[in-house]
Amino acid sequence: MTTPAPTPVNLDLNNIQGDILSGFPKKTETFYFFQILDPTKFRKDLHDFVPIIKTVAQVLKDREEIDKHRKKKDPSGRKPPTIPLVGVNIAFSHLGFTKLGIDDTKLIDQANQGTSTGFLDGQRKDAQSLGDRGAVQGTDFVPDWDEEFKQDIHGVLNIAGDSHAIVDRKVQLIEQCFKVGTKDATIKKVTSIRGDTRPGDQDGHEHFGYLDGISNPAIIGFDKNPPPGPAPVRAGVILLGQDGDLRKDQRDPWQVDGSFLAFRLLFQRVPEFDEFVFANRLQLPGLSDKEGADLFGARLVGRWKSGAPLDLSPFFDDPDLARDESRRNNFHFSAERNFQKLCPFAAHIRKTLPRADLEENGISIEKNRIMRRGIQFGPEVTRRERQNKKTEHGRGLLFACYQSNLSTGFQFIQKSWANNPNFPPFEQTPETPGLDPIIGQNGQDDRGPVSGVNPNTPSITVALKEEWVVSRGGEYFFSPSIKALKETIGLAA
Repeated sequence: MTTPAPTPVNLDLNNIQGDILSGFPKKTETFYFFQILDPTKFRKDLHDFVPIIKTVAQVLKDREEIDKHRKKKDPSGRKPPTIPLVGVNIAFSHLGFTKLGIDDTKLIDQANQGTSTGFLDGQRKDAQSLGDRGAVQGTDFVPDWDEEFKQDIHGVLNIAGDSHAIVDRKVQLIEQCFKVGTKDATIKKVTSIRGDTRPGDQDGHEHFGYLDGISNPAIIGFDKNPPPGPAPVRAGVILLGQDGDLRKDQRDPWQVDGSFLAFRLLFQRVPEFDEFVFANRLQLPGLSDKEGADLFGARLVGRWKSGAPLDLSPFFDDPDLARDESRRNNFHFSAERNFQKLCPFAAHIRKTLPRADLEENGISIEKNRIMRRGIQFGPEVTRRERQNKKTEHGRGLLFACYQSNLSTGFQFIQKSWANNPNFPPFEQTPETPGLDPIIGQNGQDDRGPVSGVNPNTPSITVALKEEWVVSRGGEYFFSPSIKALKETIGLAA
């Protein structure tokens, strides 16, 4: 199915918070979750705080400066130091808007049938349907989350930069703006979590070792000459009130150019994952144990650790392909061509972005695209953890993604694709795909079998008896435009 022809795009890049479309350049990022104490005083503080917020236009200038800096010649041949840059954005939960007296009832989603109140309900209420662990207490489901995320969270600030020092200084400035720790404080910190890119050649890779963030959508009218791959999407897939927003005509004016932010605190059990991969390594002619393990892991993810996709390099890693931005995302999972010989149906990247699996059946996936902006957290795996094959230190992903519709974006991807053992559906193959082996969850240890792990015999299954990615909290937020922050949410003194 072809994407509807877009209307002319004229985005005001000075009105959109910077992390949404362009992504903060960063080596480190702090997510600062807060409660609002005095709504009226907070709104006045917020009005004064708005100039600190970085816009898309400013982030693009930052990236231009970074590109110029990288091209500078150092007589010693050494890599030039990073430029001291920092970006700040802010977003609010439904509980936050309620506290402020802001009517956010039109921040509902267009679901497959009717409307969805995912944002208004909050992620804690959604945890069971997302497949998070937990228990029913009385009439309520209580997720196995960190205690901080069981509290009411009104908002989040994300502060990203090139070093801990510059981010920490910005956090201190923010706390001064809202008088944190004084009798006049207008917010209270619930918790803050710091993420860092991984060191050395693992920069850009998540803790299991796979290159991440390759398949973000290109935005029509914003991204110039995007590399080949999935079709660019209309701006309204990410921004409310723009062409492509399924509820474009039902939004309040202050909601235009904002975006829903889904945040998830995801812990990764790396030693256990590595042990599972090695224990189930593919023992095929000509492959060493390491090569067999690398191939098995790649078939769980859909890409090699380098980032090369199985669809283009199904049996051996190809680092040159992974480095080539014009090739590494230019594939489509053609059902007639693949079956499960190249990339398994359940592979993580196929579950979360099925491409031609649906498009060849006339189903557009434009509405399901999300803009991922997460970052890794926690230390590298220690020698002792590797020896004992057991996680001792918390590490994982601070998952964050933007979209104009939670119901067709993050929620749909997790519930209807990753957690659905029968997705993608193919009448021409007898194998049931199984859950997404990386993020698929059903609230228990036994996640069932996954097929397609052996390219020669797709019917062979492997049992997923444990989770390697564990949710420990999260919330749904709305990132308003600069105009909304100034004129609707903030109050002039």
